[in-house]
Amino acid sequence: MREIIINRNDADQRLDKFISKRFKSMPAALMYKYIRKKCIKVNGKKCEISTRLREGDVVTLYIKDEFFDEPQYDVYDFMKAPAKLDVVYEDGNIILMNKPAGLLCHPDETYHFDSLLARLQHYMYEKGEYDPKAENSFAPALANRIDRNTGGIVIGAKNAESLRVLNEKIKERELEKTYLCLVHGVPKRRQALLEDYLEKNEKQNRVYISRKPKPGAKTVKTRYTVLKTMGKMSLCEVQLLTGRTHQIRAHMASIGHPLVGDGKYGTNELNRDIPLKWQALCSYKLKFAFKTDAGILEYLNGREFCVKDVWFFEKLGVKSSIK
Repeated sequence: MREIIINRNDADQRLDKFISKRFKSMPAALMYKYIRKKCIKVNGKKCEISTRLREGDVVTLYIKDEFFDEPQYDVYDFMKAPAKLDVVYEDGNIILMNKPAGLLCHPDETYHFDSLLARLQHYMYEKGEYDPKAENSFAPALANRIDRNTGGIVIGAKNAESLRVLNEKIKERELEKTYLCLVHGVPKRRQALLEDYLEKNEKQNRVYISRKPKPGAKTVKTRYTVLKTMGKMSLCEVQLLTGRTHQIRAHMASIGHPLVGDGKYGTNELNRDIPLKWQALCSYKLKFAFKTDAGILEYLNGREFCVKDVWFFEKLGVKSSIK
């Protein structure tokens, strides 16, 4: 028999979610059997898979020792990633990071070790704010993500409660994200709301914009403002009223103004002399605009944060300073 005392980062989650995170090698069917046969109890009482855990609860487990004997490591995969971050803002609950273009937010099946998530965990580990051995089920996490080739603000959650609040507020669209992009040409309208339909092609890993609805296509809304024109290019501020895959890139290209450096939705001819590996796009501003109570993050309501250096400005010799 073993006991686990639920800490702050374990609280307010379902029992089955907690068990699956804590005992990664335990098959789900066996976990459900243990709960059903009272081999797993909460505060000494029979529980359900949906039992919501609270801080201070005692989970008693009459399970095979092999699940407790899972190897413990002193060197973690996240330590193979750099610990240095470009921090826009940080407090005890969250961290806003300026992700460089070209870096994955999360590791994928082909690229395991360096990602923004790994860098965040290494950074917090070095600061003494994250100890994997002291956590039963939580690890610092990203609340949002942006494309690998897009730079800009990504939100990191330092504890489970912050992550829950951020996930809820993002779902309810109570965070306002603003992008800067450099496009080819000069749009006829200095400011416009584009409303169309977006269809995703999974095999091609790209999307298509249409003016009329199609089966499987989703509504897409993008608001842009031309801030500055520079010869045959324009610097635009963009707000997403919907959050679709490649939305800014595809929508701006659909009106004849693809992003500078974008090989997928632009053309090689336009980008031949452009010294960029990726599209000139940056998630440069974030505003917390909570409409309902945000719990431990309520102090952020109304606050706005911007990156100091937009990654493609220097590479392209853009002299603008955006506030």
